[in-house]
Amino acid sequence: MSRLAGSEMPLRPFVTANFAITADGRISTRNFTPSDFSSKRDKRRLVKIRAACDAVLVGARTLGADTMTMGIPGVRGKNPPLRVIVSNSGRIAPTLRVFHTLGAQIVIFTTKKMPVKTRAALAPVADIFIHPKPAVDLSLALAILRADYGVKRLVCEGGGTLLRSFAAADLLDELHLTLCPLVFGGATAPTLTGVPGKFLPKRTQLRLVEMTRAGDECFTRWAVVRGKVPARTAK
Repeated sequence: MSRLAGSEMPLRPFVTANFAITADGRISTRNFTPSDFSSKRDKRRLVKIRAACDAVLVGARTLGADTMTMGIPGVRGKNPPLRVIVSNSGRIAPTLRVFHTLGAQIVIFTTKKMPVKTRAALAPVADIFIHPKPAVDLSLALAILRADYGVKRLVCEGGGTLLRSFAAADLLDELHLTLCPLVFGGATAPTLTGVPGKFLPKRTQLRLVEMTRAGDECFTRWAVVRGKVPARTAK
């Protein structure tokens, strides 16, 4: 199915995000190589987080770099989460593994910049929503996922530019971070919010909910705090 994104709808899913990050704050190298530097334990944690969600969402660059299938291998007794792809350019290779791997339904949010040939190739295997503006309206995309697909909880797995967009639009509710014992360096290596650049329109306040050490890695979970954060007083 291919259709034009319509009017706004009020409800949206709870949005969590899951990233592995180096000790110097990088999620990949400057060449955007696959994000495969965390442990097998972290990979199992990723699958567990996916299995707790109704949809898995990634950007097109991350999808291609990591050759993802966006499934939940080894998990039984649960319907697999919807596979959601976001791309402002619409340049998504129909040869990617995700389009040739059995699994949950695939939904693509893109713009009119998607090449006609790409749209024709992907229409038989995915629902495609074409947004009229240069960038996908994430708020509207989330509302469509809730209204049309019943998605109540969604996990974003990258990349950093997409996470930045969620944070900038105040659409992020929770963040899972795995701190890995590596240092990449590199002025242009992407961070949690993409390639280092301008500040966000406003800061995103987080509250640490959970922290667990596993070998040399540290698993953390943070809640996004909305509203005024009370000042801490010395005791």
